[in-house]
Amino acid sequence: MEVHLWKGNESVEVGIEGTVGTITLQRPFRRNSMDQNLVEGVRKSLLCFADDQKISALVLRGAEPGFCAGSDLKYISEMDIRQISRFEQECGDLGRLIGFIDKPVIAAVEGFAIGGGFTLATCCDLVVSSTDAKWSLPEVPIGWLTPWGISSIINRVGLVEARRLCFGLDSLDGNEARRLGLVDYVTDPGKTTEYATALARRIGELPGPAVKATKRFFSTYAMEKSETMDFEANRLFCENATSSDAQKTFDRFRQPKQARHDV
Repeated sequence: MEVHLWKGNESVEVGIEGTVGTITLQRPFRRNSMDQNLVEGVRKSLLCFADDQKISALVLRGAEPGFCAGSDLKYISEMDIRQISRFEQECGDLGRLIGFIDKPVIAAVEGFAIGGGFTLATCCDLVVSSTDAKWSLPEVPIGWLTPWGISSIINRVGLVEARRLCFGLDSLDGNEARRLGLVDYVTDPGKTTEYATALARRIGELPGPAVKATKRFFSTYAMEKSETMDFEANRLFCENATSSDAQKTFDRFRQPKQARHDV
């Protein structure tokens, strides 16, 4: 795989295979959870690929053990509420950027798509999941509303089903996520990147202007209320984050004072 002109950072790896650009989340030691470096790395990668005329479609994937476990709670637990709010806003900005660039983005989900990983995947134009991947939204059980990307879930499954999912009562496997419409294609475990890349190649064989027009048409309506919804979700998330239940969650991830001093 040829390395793209943007070489990524320690949290993101990028590459080119023919007309397909690949973005790989590379924080396996934290289950590819999202911190500032990862969010900024994916954002920059999307913009670089968007400007590359040789690239027709993108694949977004995670290094083993899975796709993405959402926000890194250890990372955000050290922030104050304003910093957490801003970080989650930037995650929402990233999700909407996927919709606004004119090249299709295909999520390849192995292992798990949890919390922000769930919404990040559903922000993509097409989603490929392994049959055994775990899909879950655990935010409400740990103390807060899903802070961004809810509109992408609603676009796929409808308002009532999205509400049920956001309560976080159940996790789904790839087959169940496909049945609901969260996922477009399912594969055997270990095959999602191969399948997603093949889809991206097929897109590359289609007339480019027609592909761009199709994405723009649907994104215009799918994204119509997404920023407003992300703003409201973030506001409610911030209210939730001050509650005793949310603080108990953060406390489980905060380092002891002495450990923070030593670092």
